[in-house]
Amino acid sequence: MALRLVYRVFILASIFSLIFPSALSRNHYSNISWWCNKTPNPEPCKYFLNQNRHRFAIKHTTEFRKVLVQIALERALDAQRHASEFGQNCQNKHQKAAWTDCLKLYNDTVSQLNRTLEGLGHNWKCTDFDAQTWLSTALTNIATCRAGSLELNVWDFILPIASNNNVSELISNTLAINSQLLDLKRENHTDDDDFPTWVSYHERKLLQSSSIKAHLVVAKDGSGHFRTVQAAINAASRRRRTTRFVIYIKKGIYWENIVVGNNNNNIMLVGDGIKNTIITASRSVSGGSTTYNSATAGIDGLGFIARGITFRNSAGPLKGQAVALRSASDLSVFYQCAFQGYQDTLMVHSQRQFYRQCYIYGTIDFIFGNAAAVFQNCIIFVRRPIHGQANVITAQARNDPFQNTGISIQNSQVLPAADLKPAIQSFNTFLGRPWQKYSRTVFMKCYMDSLVNPVGWLEWDNPDYLNTLYYGEYKNYGPGSSTRNRVRWRGFHVITSPNVASQFTVRSLIAGQSWLPATGVPFSTDL
Repeated sequence: MALRLVYRVFILASIFSLIFPSALSRNHYSNISWWCNKTPNPEPCKYFLNQNRHRFAIKHTTEFRKVLVQIALERALDAQRHASEFGQNCQNKHQKAAWTDCLKLYNDTVSQLNRTLEGLGHNWKCTDFDAQTWLSTALTNIATCRAGSLELNVWDFILPIASNNNVSELISNTLAINSQLLDLKRENHTDDDDFPTWVSYHERKLLQSSSIKAHLVVAKDGSGHFRTVQAAINAASRRRRTTRFVIYIKKGIYWENIVVGNNNNNIMLVGDGIKNTIITASRSVSGGSTTYNSATAGIDGLGFIARGITFRNSAGPLKGQAVALRSASDLSVFYQCAFQGYQDTLMVHSQRQFYRQCYIYGTIDFIFGNAAAVFQNCIIFVRRPIHGQANVITAQARNDPFQNTGISIQNSQVLPAADLKPAIQSFNTFLGRPWQKYSRTVFMKCYMDSLVNPVGWLEWDNPDYLNTLYYGEYKNYGPGSSTRNRVRWRGFHVITSPNVASQFTVRSLIAGQSWLPATGVPFSTDL
């Protein structure tokens, strides 16, 4: 009897759908339109959701978010395939350099969207804050692809890849909806402070130990397992377990470019101190590399840690953009390290990063990128640029209002390097300039020497950015810290409230209380 009843209901439903298909379609479209109108880019949202095979009524914001991530992933996979096939069209080294970056970056965008979709699945392996970080990275990758092609003057060649399939708009929509869920969680005071699921109990105990034994040793003189750092990194990538893997790099100058791939997680490089262990190379934009690929060290694997190492780009001030270190490693830590270069020394490309007791040397935009990065107890050394240039410390690249990214420099010092001291009066030094529309940078409780120009901050090409950026200064001190003559932009803020300043702490900007304890590195959670 029950079976016959179910069968009759099924038949009636089928007949209804045949007789009234337009009614069902209208209801579906109305539902999709209502949800898509909540996003910054409603038209691609409506188009791709109506093309999607999951034709059902969305009832909750979490369902809508998941569908948006799924569609963004599908379009990113299509763009990735197109980028892969496009390589055969390269006709010169500049085209190939830009294409190589774009393919890698699209591969990572797919990885970040996959990671988000899996994390937001039934088991909830990630927090909403994690999802916002990974979605921010996915969007940053596409912007970096475009930037590299412009640097090498091959934008027309890369255009079919970089503007493909509405991927950026779809990711922006997902960021906006996920941000609503984050705001709701904050209003309800929900706590996400537990250790994330990817940090195991064994891992925490290992990293909190006072002594960590190296798995591999690198030594130029042949007394270790390998003579080059990359050889040790490659060996680590072949291991079966992905718990913390320590590589000790003995004293020496290592002339090589190194890469820690995005599947080579939990690598720790330990040197003999910044004066003794130096990794250096000399790629530059003038030499035919993109800024992204000019990095002496490119770090992508999750949970990277470096301690007691200098990362240097030796290209010099005349070669333009030349990166010493590029990091896109989520939950990464750099402790007692140095970064030496001139223009674009340190590329904090994406994800959550923490720097403690580090030394950063440079001239133009030498701390730049679109990570959520906190610098504590660091010394920023401004070097002497070439004639006619001005020094700019930061160039943050947030290009979407819902990205949870920014550069926060806390309890640090801004000083002239030895080569600039005799010529301080001949060069202007600024705290930052807006690389992208929603650039976000703060200096908090920092010592600023007299080299800092009284106006503090510098414009870039687009004056509209001055209204949408967020630049802040909080309780800084020293002869260059006065805000009396600072810029009068709408986006500049002299922060007086501790509640506002706390948004840029380890706790809030990188959710560090949930993962930094596992690293054993000292840090201040709050102001």
